[in-house]
Amino acid sequence: MELLWILLFSSVYPLARGQGVYAPANAQIVHSGAACNVKDDNISERIYTIKEGDTLVLQCIVKGHPRPQVRWTKTAGSASDKFQETSIYNETLRIEGIQRVQGGRYYCKADNGVGVAAIKSIRVDVQYLDTPVLTVHQTISDVRGSYYQEKTVFLRCTVNSNPPARFIWKRGSMLIEQSKDNGVDIYEPLYTQGETKVLKLKNLRPKDFADYTCQVSVRNVCNIKDKSVTFKLTNATTPPMIRLSVNDTVVVDPGQDVTITCEVTSGFPLPIVTWSRYPGPLPLSAQVHGPTLTLQAVTPTDAGFYNCTAVNNVGNPARKNVNLIVRTMKNLTFQITPDSNKDSETIQMGRDLKLSCHVDATPQDKVNYTWYKNGALIFNSESLILLRSDPDMAPGTSSLEIVDMKFRDLASYSCVANFPGSSVPELRVDVNISQNSVSPPILSVPPGAQVVSAREGSTIDLVCLVVDGKPRPPVLWSRVEKDLLMPSGKPVVETLDGKLRLRNVSRDMMGAYRCQTAPYNGLNIKRREAQVQLNVQYPPIVDPVFQDVRSRNYQMVTLRCAVLRSNPPRLTDIRWFRNGIRMPTPEMKETPEWKFKLEPTNNGSYECRVSNSAGTSTCTFNVSAQPYNAEFYFDTPNPVRILKGNNYSYNLQWTQKDPEATDRIIGYWVFVRKDKKNLQSKHIDLKGKEPEKGVLMSHTIADLRIPLSYEVRLAPITTYSTGEYVSRIIQYSEPYTYPRPSDHVCGFEDERICGFSQDRSDVFDWTRQNHLSQNPKRSANTGPETDRSGTKEGYYMYIEASRPRASGDKARLLSPLFNVSSVKGPKGSGRVPYCVSFYYHMKGKHIGTLNVLLRVRSIASVDSVVWTKSGHQGPDWRKAFFDISPSGPFQIVFEGIRGSSFEGDIAIDDVSITMGKCKQENTVASAVLIGGSHSLPLASWLTFGLSCFLLLLYR
Repeated sequence: MELLWILLFSSVYPLARGQGVYAPANAQIVHSGAACNVKDDNISERIYTIKEGDTLVLQCIVKGHPRPQVRWTKTAGSASDKFQETSIYNETLRIEGIQRVQGGRYYCKADNGVGVAAIKSIRVDVQYLDTPVLTVHQTISDVRGSYYQEKTVFLRCTVNSNPPARFIWKRGSMLIEQSKDNGVDIYEPLYTQGETKVLKLKNLRPKDFADYTCQVSVRNVCNIKDKSVTFKLTNATTPPMIRLSVNDTVVVDPGQDVTITCEVTSGFPLPIVTWSRYPGPLPLSAQVHGPTLTLQAVTPTDAGFYNCTAVNNVGNPARKNVNLIVRTMKNLTFQITPDSNKDSETIQMGRDLKLSCHVDATPQDKVNYTWYKNGALIFNSESLILLRSDPDMAPGTSSLEIVDMKFRDLASYSCVANFPGSSVPELRVDVNISQNSVSPPILSVPPGAQVVSAREGSTIDLVCLVVDGKPRPPVLWSRVEKDLLMPSGKPVVETLDGKLRLRNVSRDMMGAYRCQTAPYNGLNIKRREAQVQLNVQYPPIVDPVFQDVRSRNYQMVTLRCAVLRSNPPRLTDIRWFRNGIRMPTPEMKETPEWKFKLEPTNNGSYECRVSNSAGTSTCTFNVSAQPYNAEFYFDTPNPVRILKGNNYSYNLQWTQKDPEATDRIIGYWVFVRKDKKNLQSKHIDLKGKEPEKGVLMSHTIADLRIPLSYEVRLAPITTYSTGEYVSRIIQYSEPYTYPRPSDHVCGFEDERICGFSQDRSDVFDWTRQNHLSQNPKRSANTGPETDRSGTKEGYYMYIEASRPRASGDKARLLSPLFNVSSVKGPKGSGRVPYCVSFYYHMKGKHIGTLNVLLRVRSIASVDSVVWTKSGHQGPDWRKAFFDISPSGPFQIVFEGIRGSSFEGDIAIDDVSITMGKCKQENTVASAVLIGGSHSLPLASWLTFGLSCFLLLLYR
């Protein structure tokens, strides 16, 4: 099909315009990793099955021109995964040791800017089988009218697996079958996590006290072996019970050692005790010795809930929690509240006054507050009322209410907070109450500081001072806009002196900031507040930052540098540079621009430097008449031709990007390199014919050695300059052949073996030999004596199983590549059937496997097994034949797999491909065979007629 279209396209080459060979991306996902299976589900979705821990390899093979860029993404599978948050820009996606959470749908997106991007997906199904968990549950119920109790035991077996597991129950070594034992019941409970099967033992009998095994299986999918768990049921089987050596809550001072023992009081089998902590893991200083947990020199970070769990798989696990609290005390503050009933903001005689004291502590409710007046302990009286926990204040606040204040109440008051009997140091705050020591605060922003301007990246202070008032409270800063946080990430920031320091100022910090007096460490009255506006200055934001400008020489070029934003908005300077040298200053415009005529002498880098008082930004333009890069064409059908002397030629094709954008392209330089050394160089002269957009150009590179690959570098040439070189790797591949009728099969009599080739990715090669070339010391009990015809001179292909071959080694023999994509099948179908026929010889007690694979070439090669045979098949040659219906160009692959030892030689001979379905006696006239040299007249006429029909069909 591809060749036909190329021929048709060549005939209209002079009329080709516009898109030409430019084509949108096309993509196909293939695998080359450790897949267990790849299948199509509901036609539209491909499923890649892989064992957990194996390596996932997916390739996104793309077509399209220019060469598409590939990006991999993923949606969540059984759980979200970091990979879905990122993209991998590579044609190959490789995940070592894949985990179950990495299952899901993987997307390959190929885009080349032409048309709509191609998106293909494949669902990765990760297969796994965990070790099952077996738990035992017991019930005892009275039976009315008798003197005994009925005891029922439930053995619950749970496992996580993919695909769903199959369960087998055994008592001892005997399989338990529900239909043969009335004393058991096997069922699947509802609302369970994972897969669960329950074995119910009804009204326990003596024989029910035994070893029970739950065996789970996924039927050897992905070679996952069965797993099992065994439990011994006795009349002493009981669930676990535990007891802690401490109370549910333990309060300690920092630096103390804590020891907690979780004693197992009952349970058989003997329960296993584990310790855990919430939140977070156990501290690094934690030591666990059996049931005992020891924490040495605890700190406040060690606080939390410690959980002891005892498990013996009987009943539910036994759990006990200990809440460990480490005492802390910090940040003692006070408040002075004038008579709130009178809306007073000052201390006045004859009115009430409240002094409050609060400390941040753990545990908060264990803090003891003590009040002193001039150093003397205060007790409750008619004029002095102590509130252990003030309901009008924050929890854990103690207050002293002074009723109907008198001159005798003017004094120095102290509040002391401590933990009774604790080594945690007490905290103390002193408050002096007098007519001159307490006054409302006055908050003020210094003159000129209401609006602060700062350059981006600098450090500045926002200032809001308490200029009067006693005592002077801290100042709290926040953003005026409610949804905005402070630069530190907190909603409010406290400053003792009213100065808020902002480092590395950025434009997102710009805006209004609110400063307020704190309600603590001063008078608890209406807050004083003010605002400061932060104005962040930054250099102009310009567009474009970089632009590649191409033009023909001696044409006018206009460069524009647009200013998108600027603070301050007024521009102070605009300067233009060429290759670092300043040019004459143009007129100041809203959009700076530079116009000039491009000449060979003024190609280069142009810069427009735009400045304001905050800094300078630059637009950079790379201006040249240099042609754009050539664009390699990667979809050339059958680019390889085999030459004499083990050489080949390669048909290199490309298009020219925007050929009319620059000076006329007169030719190309082509270099062929190997190991970074130039082997060939060629100047391609276009002879006055200019490249056209989207139109392919070709050059045949000859004298390349089979099977080496080479680097090709290509650059366009104009009258004044040479473009940049682009490079690609060209590789040898078997060229297409076209099936034709023949009266010969391939008996491998010629050294070229009918165009067959060895697969370079296998472990070892097939060997060509006959009776005369056999090794006299070869193994006598394996391999054929002669070829299929029985002559000593006749050749065949075989695999040698002797040393150094090992079990499982593979050898692959590839047929020529057959291009049958232009052939229509019978009755309008899109595929033509073919019959593959050959003879095989598999004699020996260590014979492995012979596989025949169909390799179909599309965007990528896909292999599928179409015939297989394993083990000893007798001493004679046997014939095999089967039908194939390839969807495109194809190869037949003979894969020999070495068996367990040396007596395992496998041979093939007389290979043919026949057009049409297989028959018991294939007619020679319909044969499409490999390596034939003489065609029958009937077959020739059929081929000629088919060719004419196809040309008319596609015209």
